[in-house]
This record gives sequence, C-alpha cells and structure tokens, in this order.
Amino acid sequence: MDSVTLLVALAVVVGLIGIVLPVLPGLLLVWGAVVVWAVVGQVWWLAGLVTVAYAAGLALQYLLPGRRLRAGGVPTRSLVLGVLVGVVGFFVVPVVGAVGGFVLGVYLSELQRLRGHGAAWPSTVHALRAVGLSMLIELAAGLVIGAAWVGTLLWG
Repeated sequence: MDSVTLLVALAVVVGLIGIVLPVLPGLLLVWGAVVVWAVVGQVWWLAGLVTVAYAAGLALQYLLPGRRLRAGGVPTRSLVLGVLVGVVGFFVVPVVGAVGGFVLGVYLSELQRLRGHGAAWPSTVHALRAVGLSMLIELAAGLVIGAAWVGTLLWG
C-alpha cells in the first residue's frame, strides 16, 4: 500500500469519526480525500460517483430533517440558538458539550416560546430526532463514498 493510499484511508476513517463526533467536517473530509485520490490516479468515474453521493448526502441531510422540523412546529430560531449554545458548550466541555449545549439551547428557546416545560420538552426531543436523522444521512453518504473507494482499490 503506497503512502497516498494510506493517507486517504486515514482521512476516510477520521472523517467518518468526525461525522459521529461532530468535531470535523467529516463528510467533506471523506469526499475530499477520495476525490484527491481519484484525480491523482485519474479514476475520473470514481471522482464523479463520489461527488454525486456527496451532493445527494448534503441535499438529503437538509431536506428530510428540515421537513420533519417544520411538520413538528420547531422554528429555525430554536435551532440557531441550539447551534450557538452547542458551539459554546463544545469549548466549555469538549465534544460532549456540543450535544449538551445544543439540547440546552433548543430547550431554552422552546421554553421561552411555548411558556412551559410540558410543551418545550417534546419540541426539543423532536429537534434532537431531526439532528440524529441528519447525522445518519451524513454517515450513510460517508460510508457509500468510503465503500466506493475501497471497492475501487480491490476491484478497480
């Protein structure tokens, strides 16, 4: 295995971990590493295939959870506040603080909007499920890209 292939394998693994633990732009890292490998090796069909998988993953990642959030009545304002508090939480308590901060931010926004825990908590859970769906879609796209690359290595 040459050093470029080893670096791409490392980038794919780190990118997939970055999807699950949102520290890095994981899907972008997986896609970028495979595209660079494909371009260097002049495997143009692979570069095109993983770019389509990347674009589909991004589109689905925002369309499906967004539709569920609108159906559940969770406003964008609550998500924005969740993300902002999540970013602060990430620096206060690395990695785990991002998730806790997101939950806290969404909950506080919904508590202020709906005026009570009984209505705010289900709305917060709805937002968390949408974020989980988004992560699963991103992970699936990353796994498809990684599998296409591994398949090309083995049978290409």
